Amino acid sequence: MTRSMGDLPLRLMSPLLLGRPRAPRILERKLMVYRHLWLTFVAGFFEPVFYLLSVRIGIGKLVGNLTISGHTVSYAAFVAPALLAASAMNGAVFDSTFGVFFQLKYQKSFDAILATPVTVDDLAAGEIGWALVRGLMYATAFLLVMAVLGLVKSPLAVLALPGATLIGFGFAAVGLACTSYMRSWQDFEFVQLAILPLFLFSATFYPLSTYPRALQVIVQCTPLYQGVAMERALTTGTVGPDIIVHIAYLLVMGLIGLRIASRRMRVLLQP
Repeated sequence: MTRSMGDLPLRLMSPLLLGRPRAPRILERKLMVYRHLWLTFVAGFFEPVFYLLSVRIGIGKLVGNLTISGHTVSYAAFVAPALLAASAMNGAVFDSTFGVFFQLKYQKSFDAILATPVTVDDLAAGEIGWALVRGLMYATAFLLVMAVLGLVKSPLAVLALPGATLIGFGFAAVGLACTSYMRSWQDFEFVQLAILPLFLFSATFYPLSTYPRALQVIVQCTPLYQGVAMERALTTGTVGPDIIVHIAYLLVMGLIGLRIASRRMRVLLQP
C-alpha cells in the first residue's frame, strides 16, 4: 500500500516527462530524500498563504472591489490567483537552481546517477518533473485555502492546478538551463534580481491598466504575467481567447529551456 501511494506522483507526472522512460526514477529518488526533509517542504507552502491572509484581512478592506473583464471581484480575489502563479514560479525556480547547483558542483550526485543507465536527458526531465510535482502539491493546498476563504469565483478554478503545473514547467526548465551556466553561489544574485521584479510588476498586486502604456507592453511580454493572467482568468471565470496565448507562451518557454538544459548538462556531465 505504501509503495502504491508513493508511486502516485510518478504516475501523475509520467505524461509530462517527454518520453524519458527512466526520468520517473529521478522523481522516486526525490520523494525518498524529501521524506526526511518534510518540514522544509511544508514551510514553502506558508509564505503565499501569509501574503493572502494579509491581503484578505488587511489591505483588501481598504482597496475594495475591482472590475476584471466586466466582472466585479474583491481585491483579495484579484490577488489570490496571482500569488498562486508566483508560488508556482518561486518553487520551480528555487528547486531547479539552488538544489541543482549544489548537486552538480558539490554533492556530485549527478555523476553517480549517470553511472547507471539513466541518461542526461532523463536526468534533466526528472529534475524538472520533480519541480512540477512540488509545485502541484503547493498549488492544490493553496487553491483549497482560496476556496475556504471564498476567493474562488468559478468552477473553472480546478483548471488552475494544471495551469500552475505549466507555470512550473516553464520556469523550472529555464531555471535549470540558467543553472548550467552558473560558476559560483554569487551568480545566484542574478536569480533574485530577476525574480523580485517579476513578482512585483507582473500585474500581481495592481491591474495592468494602472501602468503607463509603455510599461504595459513590457509587462505583457514577461513570463510571470502570462501565468498570472491565466490563473486569474480561471479562478474568476473571465476566460477569453487570450488564454491560448498564455498557454502557448509557457509551453514554448518550457520546451526551449528543457532543450538548452539537456544540451548544457550533457556538456558538463559527459566526458
